[in-house]
Amino acid sequence: MKIEVLFFLFLTALLWGATPVLEKMGLGRTDPLTGVTIRSIAVTLALVIYLIFTGKMSQVFRADLKTIAIFSTTGLMAGLFGMVTYFIALKKGATSQVVPIAAAYPLVAAILSVLILGEHVTIFRIIGTVLIVAGIWLVQG
Repeated sequence: MKIEVLFFLFLTALLWGATPVLEKMGLGRTDPLTGVTIRSIAVTLALVIYLIFTGKMSQVFRADLKTIAIFSTTGLMAGLFGMVTYFIALKKGATSQVVPIAAAYPLVAAILSVLILGEHVTIFRIIGTVLIVAGIWLVQG
């Protein structure tokens, strides 16, 4: 794997790893839906500013209807409903247990990829799935 890819993966892990700790702190002062709303407004503003300054805003308006429908649906699924349920769990549970279980979404993606996209089941995917389930079970201890 290229060093550049590893660098960005490291940054991603650092950002994603620190975020739940801050979110848990913020949820002590507000309810989950308000937290998701504030988070979403901040992200939206940052994206709009970026698109304006880079001259890429027109790409948003040129997207075809199917692309808009797909990303709108996934935005609602992950960006709204998924974040609200995650924030509720984070507010009520231990961060060290909530985050690993929520991070088991690759298991769901792997199963749905086989069922919906027709991707092949391999021994490595089976082993990975077993390891995900074992990890979820272990963090409950």
